[in-house]
Amino acid sequence: MSFFKKLKNRLVKSSSKLDEGLDAIVAETVEAQPEVVASPEVQPASPQEVAAPKIEEVVVSAPAKPSLMGRILGRESEKNIPRRELDDEMLERLEELLISADMGVDTALRVTANMAEGRFGKKLSSAEIKSLLADEITCIMEPVAKPLPIYTKKPQVVLVVGVNGSGKTTTIGKLASQFKAAGMNVVIAAGDTFRAAAVEQLQVWGERAGVPVLTAPEGSDPASLAFDAMTKAEADGADLLLIDTAGRLQNRADLMEELAKIVRVIQKKDPTAPHNTLLVLDATTGQNALNQVGTFQQLADVSGLVMTKLDGTAKGGVLVALADKFGLPIHAIGVGEQIDDLAAFDPEEFARALTGADI
Repeated sequence: MSFFKKLKNRLVKSSSKLDEGLDAIVAETVEAQPEVVASPEVQPASPQEVAAPKIEEVVVSAPAKPSLMGRILGRESEKNIPRRELDDEMLERLEELLISADMGVDTALRVTANMAEGRFGKKLSSAEIKSLLADEITCIMEPVAKPLPIYTKKPQVVLVVGVNGSGKTTTIGKLASQFKAAGMNVVIAAGDTFRAAAVEQLQVWGERAGVPVLTAPEGSDPASLAFDAMTKAEADGADLLLIDTAGRLQNRADLMEELAKIVRVIQKKDPTAPHNTLLVLDATTGQNALNQVGTFQQLADVSGLVMTKLDGTAKGGVLVALADKFGLPIHAIGVGEQIDDLAAFDPEEFARALTGADI
């Protein structure tokens, strides 16, 4: 199964919300405002005309039958497809629908305004609206769809940050496995020294991928582990060092200062490190993801994003809001727990899966 099909199948909550909402907007208008055909003005009939009406005046024309080719292909006539005029009321309904999918007010307004340009007053079908929405979302997200950059610097240090439960540990394991399969010499540093389960999970991924996992005793200083891991990776000629960090809430100043300390210590070893700082975001947090990006960007100089758990939320639109507001590269998205459920971000596939449009 292609990742697009998997994405479309698993984005069921987000895509269904938009898909069904768009269908409802068009259908409600068709039902509420049935088309009325004006009758020509009729003059009063004479008694003779009433008594002997002409046959051709009382015959009601039957609806035109689909062509033979249309019946063979099972295609419905264009006249039978519900359409709605793109007016102010419809644009307002579209904005509300996009906001409910956590796209954010500013982004929703921008998307609908772009849709209306050159099309205001025209009648559109549900399928046409979905396609237009997908095109506008794709335009917003294309500039940020970038793979994780790989540098000649060895070891390339990738610091992975995020709040509790965002999926950092699993993401690191998947990235390590994928880069290892691509022929790179990868090392993992289990920097979440306060949570034994995170270390064990990374060790499982390390064994699966054939990647060494550097650990320290529980409760050790994460910054010291990061420094030692850089020394070890450099001595072993590693291409890539992935450093896990403890999950932390963006409103905990003490934990965020600890993260800043890790960065300072890393830079004592290599002033250019970390070469990438990935922020892993949980899609189920919705608009709170915007606050997380703002805070982590200040302390850790976030260079790129990975969005996880898109299969478990109706708030997939937040990824569009993130792209629109911050413009940070989106390196990958996750829609499950398997190794191939983390893939490079494709804006067109995501936009069409989100809106329910065909590709």
